[in-house]
Amino acid sequence: MKDTTTSAVIEARGLGLTFETNDGPVRALTDVDLSIGKGEFVSFIGPSGCGKTTFLRCVAALEHPTTGTLSVNGMSADAARQARAYGYVFQAAGLYPWRTIAGNIRLPLEIMGFSRADQEERIERVLSLVDLEGFGKKYPWQLSGGMQQRASIARALAFDADILLMDEPFGALDEIVRDRLNEELLKLWARTEKTIGFVTHSIPEAVYLSTRIVVMSPRPGRITDVIESTLPRERPLDIRDTPEFIAIAHRVREGLRAGHGDEV
Repeated sequence: MKDTTTSAVIEARGLGLTFETNDGPVRALTDVDLSIGKGEFVSFIGPSGCGKTTFLRCVAALEHPTTGTLSVNGMSADAARQARAYGYVFQAAGLYPWRTIAGNIRLPLEIMGFSRADQEERIERVLSLVDLEGFGKKYPWQLSGGMQQRASIARALAFDADILLMDEPFGALDEIVRDRLNEELLKLWARTEKTIGFVTHSIPEAVYLSTRIVVMSPRPGRITDVIESTLPRERPLDIRDTPEFIAIAHRVREGLRAGHGDEV
């Protein structure tokens, strides 16, 4: 197994999060131990409500753990947020309809105070990275759902953060578009060498994309298995028909069943 303890970009130890509600406390995460090394592609999979997104939100300092420790790039999650250490891609593209695609990508760069010339260079570069050259002057409603999601990824890449957090970015897309974007995301990861945390409900997607797959239990969310991928970095879609891929997918499914009875 790859040793990520000395080069951890994201490190959680004994992480727990309990929400206080009108019906009493709800434990969303409990006793999560995980190290993610630089350049890894780590997917989180588990049943709805298991804490996959909550963990990502803790990394992004959108939620705050109630127990344990969490570091991002060697600092607290709040400090990492202020340092713009990550880009975040949500399930919905979240593009402002009154701004062009270039204008949407420009927004975080404006907030961060990049010069106009730097903004233009970065916009052009990330549009090329996600194969949207020539679409900068279009508005979101003029693009397909898949193209909108690529624009959302471009916006997250624009300020060149080392970490990319992705919360089910392709979950609402049809299977054909999803397959294509999975291929493109792998190519993007290879070119940029970002560290990626990726939430999904899809076993094939998790196995196809990841260097490691984190299997989580129903609430309170805990890690029940961490699966190292033995697949090569270059992965055509038809790798999903190979015995090696099927074996990894079987282990993921068994891990989900073990943590969730017979519901998977």
